[in-house]
Amino acid sequence: MSTLTKILIVLLTLASIFLCGIVVTYVATAGNYRQQYNNLRSDRDALKETEKSLKKQLNEKIAEKQQMEDELNGEISSLKIELEKVQGQFNAVEGERAQLLQKVNGWTSIIKDFYETNEKQGQLLQNTLNELKKVQTAQIKERKELKETTTSLVERMAIIETLDAEKKRLIEEKTELQNRMDKLLQPMGKVAAGPVPVTPEVSAAAKPVEVGTRDIDLKGLVTSVDLKNSMASISLGTTDGVRKGMKFYVTRGDEFICNILIIDVDAEEGVGVLELVQQQPRIGDNVSTNL
Repeated sequence: MSTLTKILIVLLTLASIFLCGIVVTYVATAGNYRQQYNNLRSDRDALKETEKSLKKQLNEKIAEKQQMEDELNGEISSLKIELEKVQGQFNAVEGERAQLLQKVNGWTSIIKDFYETNEKQGQLLQNTLNELKKVQTAQIKERKELKETTTSLVERMAIIETLDAEKKRLIEEKTELQNRMDKLLQPMGKVAAGPVPVTPEVSAAAKPVEVGTRDIDLKGLVTSVDLKNSMASISLGTTDGVRKGMKFYVTRGDEFICNILIIDVDAEEGVGVLELVQQQPRIGDNVSTNL
């Protein structure tokens, strides 16, 4: 037997063994390949369904995209037209701006002169305000003094009322004592001497004189009332022509209330005593020099 024949026999033997191994392996794994084939087929069918769904969605998205592109193109066209209009308006505004700049340059010198004049007027106004503050300070001081004077007057009126009450009481005691003395001296045929005044009587010239006011025809309002001291104040002062001694009639509608005889007055307010009181006066009642 030749060497070639031996080699062929060995190769044939090896091929047979390899083929047998392949057949055994195929038989062992045939069932697994079928199962994998079925699984792959199911996956393929599912993928085909998914592909159809995705294609459908893609077509819908493409249609939406086309519709949006059409809408955007329409809006772009509208915006281009509007942009052209705005550009025209901008050009017109630029022309107006150039004209306004010329006017502004022309008015600059005028404004400068105006500011200088305004500054001078402001300084003058400041000086006037300073003077006004001084006048107001003086008025406040005068009003304070008037209030102090009024308070002092009210206190003195209260003292006068107290003295009047004491005087009335003393007169009553004096009358009672006079009667007792007359009763004691009458049996003896004597008469008690009359009282001798210690304080001289006030002359008629010392009494306050009422100033004639019928020709002035002033009208105002009652601003405050002090019924305890029978005093009231009115909304008229020296600036309105009010003077001490003037008499004002207080009315409410068609009713006469009382008179006010002015005893003190400042620039904007007068204070007086109540006379011929028919009703109690109130704040807001009318006052006038003529009925």
